[in-house]
Amino acid sequence: MSGPKPNLCEESSFNSFYLKHIQSVNNFAFYKCGDSAASLDLVQDAFAKIWENCSKIDFTKAKTYLFTTVNNLFLNTIRHNKVVMSYAKEAPYMDRTDLSPEYLLEEDEFKMKLQSVIADLSNEQREVFLLNRIEDKKYREIAEILGVSQKTVEKRMSGALKILRNKIEEVKF
Repeated sequence: MSGPKPNLCEESSFNSFYLKHIQSVNNFAFYKCGDSAASLDLVQDAFAKIWENCSKIDFTKAKTYLFTTVNNLFLNTIRHNKVVMSYAKEAPYMDRTDLSPEYLLEEDEFKMKLQSVIADLSNEQREVFLLNRIEDKKYREIAEILGVSQKTVEKRMSGALKILRNKIEEVKF
């Protein structure tokens, strides 16, 4: 054993943990709920729970605890609401002045159709699809984050892709 184990109750350890995981857990929360303000609330609540329970959480399991807490908080907030996913992201600094109005209209219509199709996926399919395709996570990583088997991730992804292919013609995912 090399040195003492990090302790989440120590401010420096907690801050390091926070900085290491804030971006990925915030992305995860956003993919779950599709709302940046709501996802930030989920993430901050999850980190608050970790801080409040720091003495009870094994540092080696803290990342899993963080993602599980965000997931549980999300599920609590959507029991009676339909989730709408804002998926399409504009490329930063993209010069759009030379694109025809017709092209821009078609692109907006496509984005709206894609958002609608993604929003209609089951929660499980949507989160797997976005974690893989947007977050670039491997199936093994997604399985770890969600606490399911890799086979389950593969099945959810296969189902999501089948639905997307059927509903949106001419799209290559």
